[in-house]
Amino acid sequence: MSPIKTVTVAGATGNVGPAVVEQLIKAGFSVTILSRPEAKHTFPTAAKVQLVDYDSLDSLAAALQGQDAVVSTLGAAGSFKQMTLVDAAIKAGVQRFIPSEFGCNTGNPKVAGLPILGSKVEFRTALQKKIAETGGKLSYTGIINGPFFDWGMRIGWLASLKPEGGSIGLWDGGDRVFSTTTLATVGRAVVGVLQHPEETKDRLVYVQDTALTLKQLSEKAQKALGAKGWQENSISVDAALAEGHELLQKPDANMGAVAMCFINTAIFGEGYGAHYKQNDNELLGIKDLTDDEITALIKSLSS
Repeated sequence: MSPIKTVTVAGATGNVGPAVVEQLIKAGFSVTILSRPEAKHTFPTAAKVQLVDYDSLDSLAAALQGQDAVVSTLGAAGSFKQMTLVDAAIKAGVQRFIPSEFGCNTGNPKVAGLPILGSKVEFRTALQKKIAETGGKLSYTGIINGPFFDWGMRIGWLASLKPEGGSIGLWDGGDRVFSTTTLATVGRAVVGVLQHPEETKDRLVYVQDTALTLKQLSEKAQKALGAKGWQENSISVDAALAEGHELLQKPDANMGAVAMCFINTAIFGEGYGAHYKQNDNELLGIKDLTDDEITALIKSLSS
């Protein structure tokens, strides 16, 4: 496989996209960002911006001419457009497609059986079929990184961090280990994949900044911020799973709330493979955060 030098990012305005673009530019890749004509977002000057119609195969294929790889960071609302993006990548002769995984362990059968999350598995199966039809001219890599460590604390999901009076939800007691990764490291994982195309070809790769329990996160937060006013709340995974199925039956269901029920189940539930004991950190050049680095991160997010 030829070295990957030119990379196009689709969906560079969400949580993952900007971090991916930043790390690709830092690593010296030639980066193109796909954007809708009506978009008002400001992108890094080091990246080329290509205006496209995501519903048009010809528009996307024209934009992908001369590109070695495509990274899809499209959110849930735009993820259904990924197959047109794949068809365009094939038409343009792209070598590597990185789909919008970037989350729970969809290689685990229990995760694959969950509503919403299972759709990522369905897409990957369809992608693998497309790849087979090309005779291997296109390949893929899915990146599994668990919850976003910094983002999850910034929005108060993994923990609500305050100089005084923060809190954390302990799912089923908070004793299960889960892997978690900062957004910047997710970007570095993309770089690592593209720098090791043969070793990462046609498979899922697993990365983490750290692996810990919610109780351990609670202890680290209290050590960093002080225990005064800190609260630990008990939450049930089974209750979240049941709530997700119940909400899904409603005609006006809030799909964001539904998704979070199943995401919480996949991360904090038993048997969902949320701890990546065997991971690709070494291959991709990623080192686990030290205790001091985690403490510094917690402090920075509490201010």
